[in-house]
Amino acid sequence: MTLLPDTRTAQARAADRTGSSDNSIIERSLETPEAFAAIFDRYADDIHRYIARRLGSDTADDLTAETFVIAFQRRRRYDPAHGHARPWLYGIATNLVGRHRRDEARRLKALSRLASLAPGPEHDRPEDGVTGRLGGAVADGALAAALAALPARYRDVLLVIAWGQLDYAEAARALGLPVGTVRSRLHRARTRLRRSLGGPDRTPGPDLTPSTASRKETDHG
Repeated sequence: MTLLPDTRTAQARAADRTGSSDNSIIERSLETPEAFAAIFDRYADDIHRYIARRLGSDTADDLTAETFVIAFQRRRRYDPAHGHARPWLYGIATNLVGRHRRDEARRLKALSRLASLAPGPEHDRPEDGVTGRLGGAVADGALAAALAALPARYRDVLLVIAWGQLDYAEAARALGLPVGTVRSRLHRARTRLRRSLGGPDRTPGPDLTPSTASRKETDHG
């Protein structure tokens, strides 16, 4: 996916190929603005995919570009203690999604209605864990309806972890919350989804992602 023309200098392209850390690229961009394009190259597809899952592809095109424009404008405030920019970018993207709450709720309800028109075996398994059902785009009508019914603060935590593949600490950084609040909201989101879906929660781990499930942390809340 290409949203912006590649206007970087050869030096900026070379810097990205060397595997420079995010914070070093951002620091370099303070003097050489073109260097920031390496951050776009690294994360634009992930950010676009996350926004598209929540709001649809058309809106995602605009909001992905806006996410990186805002990040570029705020790069002087980036904390160099953080080596990875992913949580920072997901936080900006989630804030932008927040401006479209009604659109997101309408989209989820529409997906629920569409799925109910053509039910199949994949839609009739309330015993499935939340993780598997969140693994791709929301094609499950019951899950879409359950997500639409979640308070926005719970949905943000749930989806930035499930779809952004952030751990507790990264989600807390992205959303500007204490880690304990992230744990509590995730626990409540999972509990509400479990009740809405009418089956036991068989998620393999608290973070709803294969990469973090193995940590075997427990929810508090």
